[in-house]
Amino acid sequence: MDPISYQSHPSLSRPVLIAAFQGWTDAGDAASTAVRHLEKAWNATRYASIDPEEFYDFTVRRPRVKLVDGHIRRIEWPSNTFSHARLPGADRDVILFSGEEPSTRWRTFSSAVVDLATRDGTELVITMGAMLSPIPHTWPVPVTATSNDPQLASTLGFSRSRYEGPTGIVGVLHDAFQSMHIPTASLWAQVPVYLQNNPSPKAALELVRRLGRLLGAQVDTDDLEQDAARYEEEVSEAVQADPDILAQVAELEREASEAAGEIPSGDELAAELERYLKDLRGES
Repeated sequence: MDPISYQSHPSLSRPVLIAAFQGWTDAGDAASTAVRHLEKAWNATRYASIDPEEFYDFTVRRPRVKLVDGHIRRIEWPSNTFSHARLPGADRDVILFSGEEPSTRWRTFSSAVVDLATRDGTELVITMGAMLSPIPHTWPVPVTATSNDPQLASTLGFSRSRYEGPTGIVGVLHDAFQSMHIPTASLWAQVPVYLQNNPSPKAALELVRRLGRLLGAQVDTDDLEQDAARYEEEVSEAVQADPDILAQVAELEREASEAAGEIPSGDELAAELERYLKDLRGES
């Protein structure tokens, strides 16, 4: 039985799939917040979801009971949803996937996502994530762009991932798409390690900005900018009140100054990405 339930079957033009998962690869909730913001900013329409029954150990990831209107009890299960939208300022569509890392049957789960993407004619997959890092909150959020597709990495000037070790569902999903010859890339934001228990709208904002520049698409970020400004103000006040953390931040700022480098031009990346996808369609 297909674990994907369709509410509609939209006809999509050259879609790019953008995916983020809550959990291990989502420090500060940055990636999941970014996708939710894109869904709202682009007025995305939900059209499919994955049945959680086969993919979660509910004694580990328990469903939650929620009161609606103060008295109606509703069960909320782990959610994995697909929505679609037209990219503003571009001649293509986007599929936005917002999910929670499953606890079992990762290969089956990934195959379901790949099946939907190929059925809709997806040309490119971009995952977003966030990791804890020894950076100061006072500095711009670093975003690392990687791809295991040699041609795509070379075209966009992305790094080839050199990571070895335990992986999450994002790594498994990339492998599944690569086996189907669909190019993939990742955007990873860094979140200060001393703020690991705090949601980071600042990191989410930088992911959204970087993605928008990469795709050459317009994104209204006013709400995220306001949230990020409040976040930085509140964090700065808390840090000033703790001498130990204040000293740690000062040391991180010194190290960041020594290691500072340039971030690649997003406008140039968007043009190179479009040329790459045109070449890929020609080869197909």
